[in-house]
Amino acid sequence: MRFDSFVMVDWSGGNDRGPTPRRDAIWACRAGAAPVYLRNRQLAEAWLCDRIEGELAAGRRLALGFDFPFGYPAGFAGALGLEGPLALWDWFEARIEDAPRANNRFDIAGAINRRFGGAGPFWGNGLQRDIDGLPRTKAGYRNPFADRRAVERQARGSFTCWQMSGAGAVGSQVMMGLPVLARLRRRFPGQLAAWPFEPLDRPVALLEIWPSLNLPPVPEGWIRDEWQVQHVAETLAGMAPDTLAAQLDVHAPEEGWILGVPAPARELAA
Repeated sequence: MRFDSFVMVDWSGGNDRGPTPRRDAIWACRAGAAPVYLRNRQLAEAWLCDRIEGELAAGRRLALGFDFPFGYPAGFAGALGLEGPLALWDWFEARIEDAPRANNRFDIAGAINRRFGGAGPFWGNGLQRDIDGLPRTKAGYRNPFADRRAVERQARGSFTCWQMSGAGAVGSQVMMGLPVLARLRRRFPGQLAAWPFEPLDRPVALLEIWPSLNLPPVPEGWIRDEWQVQHVAETLAGMAPDTLAAQLDVHAPEEGWILGVPAPARELAA
């Protein structure tokens, strides 16, 4: 569980945010360096590939954290005919169409809902046009799965991955983030391990984080997203290896887990 480098990423499910650094955009930080503003996912994915290539070439072990859920509540992947969360990553990667100023995330959410009767599990259409099967609000909404993962029931203030738009929504981040993780795994075969689904015996560990967990006040002059990726990167870099190993000792093979949220080790079987 010893890592040489720590890179943390605050993700976004929205469109290109423009050239001026701002909130609710993609920010990344390598411990020991200044945070980086990345205006869209295409630039972010290229930046991540460069970082991974550099760490692998230098022979360093990298902890790479992202602030969106790596899995959905139990039963969702299986209901789509998939075996496990990593197959779900590939499933989304094969269907999501993403460009800096447009993507099909709401259409995919609606298509999934229609498979389950058209009233859930996703909700929150953020587009002006209606989408068959994707309700704008929770009026008439029915979810065939649990509303939250086990970890979100432990983490007060966290949001459900089914909400696609609105204040605090993370559903779009998940749907637009998992395809990137799937491509990174394919681009660097055998080099990346996805926690907690795989043993962390490879040079790069993909970790799920929640930067708002134990976040101190944002310093004056900082953008919140900028501050929190630096704070998490520096905190993990300064953590004793045994302490980090204890936080990574979680058994949640279907839903995933948020690093730092207390969990009964080895007791959360799918």
